[in-house]
Amino acid sequence: MGRQALIVIAGPTAVGKSELAAEVGRRIDGEVISADSMQVYRYMDIGSAKITLEEMLGVPHHMIDVVDPFDEMDAARYAAMARKCIQEIAGRGHIPILCGGTGFYIQAVTRDIDFTEMEPDPAYRSALQEYAEVHGNAALHEQLRQADPAAAEAIHPNNVKRVIRALEFYHLTGRQISGHNAAQKLRETPYDLHFFVIEDEREALYERIDKRVDFMIGAGLMDEVAYLKAMGLGRQHVSMQGLGYKEMLDCLDGRISFEEAVRIIKRDSRHYAKRQLTWFRRERDAVRLNRADFGGSTERVMEALLRELKDRAGIAAKEVGRPYE
Repeated sequence: MGRQALIVIAGPTAVGKSELAAEVGRRIDGEVISADSMQVYRYMDIGSAKITLEEMLGVPHHMIDVVDPFDEMDAARYAAMARKCIQEIAGRGHIPILCGGTGFYIQAVTRDIDFTEMEPDPAYRSALQEYAEVHGNAALHEQLRQADPAAAEAIHPNNVKRVIRALEFYHLTGRQISGHNAAQKLRETPYDLHFFVIEDEREALYERIDKRVDFMIGAGLMDEVAYLKAMGLGRQHVSMQGLGYKEMLDCLDGRISFEEAVRIIKRDSRHYAKRQLTWFRRERDAVRLNRADFGGSTERVMEALLRELKDRAGIAAKEVGRPYE
């Protein structure tokens, strides 16, 4: 018996992955597993650009709204849940499609990353958290830069949870987590993996990002964050560290103006997209589809992806009505 087929559709924020995955799923009897570190949280719909029921095109979607925003989701927990989804989808005779932009989550699933090596040190973790609260995120990030420059380059200073995890790994093992992660990336995949990276020219991508942020603002991102704040969520919760949420929280708390919050969200979303592109360009054996090569047409990108699936995996698409206008 061969390995289980797994399709991955990855790429930077706002490049159009979700639309593609839903349409591909519709054409090949697939089911989509979201690989987005924010879409796992309930009540966080607008800021995470969560796909709507209509946009799902009747294709089952998984790993969306699976935890409360008071809970913590990490790569180990995500991978365990996603692998269970893969097994269940395959058991129904359907093809799993892992779609998203959280590279570490995707890697955790596709490379079967081992998370059992290190027992946590809660006291050390708490000390680092307290240090960040007293001295600031940048000061904590500088500690990481001294211990593991490569990890510091890959992890944003405001992603305190990942900074702490990297420092904790160094503290407990004496090794740099960047080297550990590089070794894990070389692990063989347990799947018959078909990895697609969707890209776009930088200016076109940045324009899509700005339009998406404007849409989020118009759709009521501020009200969504106000609702979450009223629930008792704040900066101490991992979920509220997501792009768009922490800036709007600062705005609600009077730390920055509304205009400044929007400017920072757009700027940091562009920076995040750059880091995502760098991450996925390291993915070996990936098929890269640049929207610019297809005139920016989602339909043409989808057709190219389906041709690759047929040629490489023998997965043939069925004829269905077109949802594109």
